[in-house]
Amino acid sequence: MSTDVQATPMVPVPELRDVQGPSALGGGRRRFYDLLLLISVTEFKRVYFGTVLGYLWSLIRPLMLFGVLLFVFTQVFRVGGDKIEHYAVMLLLGIVLYTFFSEATGNSVTSVVAQEGVVRKTQFPRAVIPLATVVTSAFNLVLNLVIVLIFILASGVSPAWTWLLFPVALAALAVGAAGTAMALSALYVRFRDTAIIWVVVSQMLLYLTPILYPVNAFESSTKEHLLMINPLAVIFEQVRVWVMHEPRSIAPTAVEAAGGWLGLLPAAVIFFGVIAYGAWFFNREAPRIAEAL
Repeated sequence: MSTDVQATPMVPVPELRDVQGPSALGGGRRRFYDLLLLISVTEFKRVYFGTVLGYLWSLIRPLMLFGVLLFVFTQVFRVGGDKIEHYAVMLLLGIVLYTFFSEATGNSVTSVVAQEGVVRKTQFPRAVIPLATVVTSAFNLVLNLVIVLIFILASGVSPAWTWLLFPVALAALAVGAAGTAMALSALYVRFRDTAIIWVVVSQMLLYLTPILYPVNAFESSTKEHLLMINPLAVIFEQVRVWVMHEPRSIAPTAVEAAGGWLGLLPAAVIFFGVIAYGAWFFNREAPRIAEAL
C-alpha cells in the first residue's frame, strides 16, 4: 500500500521591521499648517482664559518690566536718559522683541512633555508642538508692537524707508526662535536638566544683547566685536539702526560693530547652526518621542 505525501508549501515568513511613530513633518503640508494654527490659537486663548484683564496682560507684562528697567538704568546707573537719544523707546522695543524670543523658547522646553497624552495616542506631525509656542508668542508680539509704534511716534521718531526692513529682522528672530524651540523641546524629553540650563542661558543672553545698553557703550572696540558673536546682538543692533535711524556715530550698524562683514561670520555660523541642529535633531527624535516619554 503506497501513500502519497504532499509537500506542504513553504509559507514565507514576514520580515520583522521596527515600526516607529510619526515623523516631525509627516502628514502633508495642509494638515501641518492647519494643526499649527489650531494649537497656537487654542493655546493663546487658554493662557488668558478666566483672567480679569484677558489679552491686556500681553501688553501689561512688557510695559511693567519696561518701567522698572527704565527707572533703574536712567536713575540709578545713569545709562540712558540724556546720554542716549530715544533711550526709552530703544529699551521698550528691545524688551518686547526679547520677550518674544524668551517666551517662545522658554515655553517650548516642556511643550512636548506637557502634551504626553496626545503624543502617545494621536498620529500627527510632532513639530507642530514646539512651533506652536513660537506662533503663540508671535501673537503677543504683534499686539505689543502696536504699543511700541505708538511710543515711537510719540517720542518724535519719524517714519523712514528703513522701517520696511524691520520685518526682515522679525523673520530672522522668529526663525532663530523656532530652531531653538525644536532643539530644546526634543532635548528636554531625554534630559530634564535642559529646562534649568535654558533659564540660565536665557538670562545670560539678555545681558549679552544690546537691549539695556547701546552696543557702543564700551570704550574698547574689541568688546563690541566680541558682543556681536551673539546672533541676537546682531539682530537687535540692526533693528535699532533701521527703526530709530540714528546717526552712525550714535548707533553703528551690525557690520560696523562687528568690525566688518567677516566679523559677522561667527554669529552667522551660530545662527544657522542652531537652526539646522534644531530641525535635524527634532526630526531624528520625533519617531521615538512617545517611547521616551
